[in-house]
Amino acid sequence: MSDLTNEIVLRPRFRISLRTNLEQLETVFDSVTANSFVIKRLDEHIFITFRKAEITFWSPQLHLELSSFEEGVSNIRGVFGPNPTLWTFFMFLHFGVGTLFIILGIFAYSNYSLDKDISLWLAGMFFLVVIWFALYAFGRLGRAKGKGQMEQLKQFVRDTIAPFERINNES
Repeated sequence: MSDLTNEIVLRPRFRISLRTNLEQLETVFDSVTANSFVIKRLDEHIFITFRKAEITFWSPQLHLELSSFEEGVSNIRGVFGPNPTLWTFFMFLHFGVGTLFIILGIFAYSNYSLDKDISLWLAGMFFLVVIWFALYAFGRLGRAKGKGQMEQLKQFVRDTIAPFERINNES
């Protein structure tokens, strides 16, 4: 898997095409054992997480989706991300801040139209923008702290698919 060149990505993605049947690929992931990882498969979706003893607040997980659109060629699409509960909470915070920003903007415009003081509303909107940047920085910090474990997940997938011939470069 290539190094992630797009620095603005909080949930890095990759895609790999292999010269193998989907059933063989599924069998490999079903039979692989790893001391550090918990591997769960639901149809063509594979979730790889760390064991409970190794999980920190910043621990990433890897979601792989296996697909095949032609005989003898299988595709793996992977997404690195935080714990789904943490990610949902993080997105809820972003949604809440965005909603409050819009509400304060509406109040600021209404008061401006009525020739009233809007400095409080503008200060609140500025504060929400600061919170947005703080949330973004918090997400980047989490990704940076989880980078070592992300590399472990990446190496695990490389080792697991090593017997198969790759068709394209990873992206």
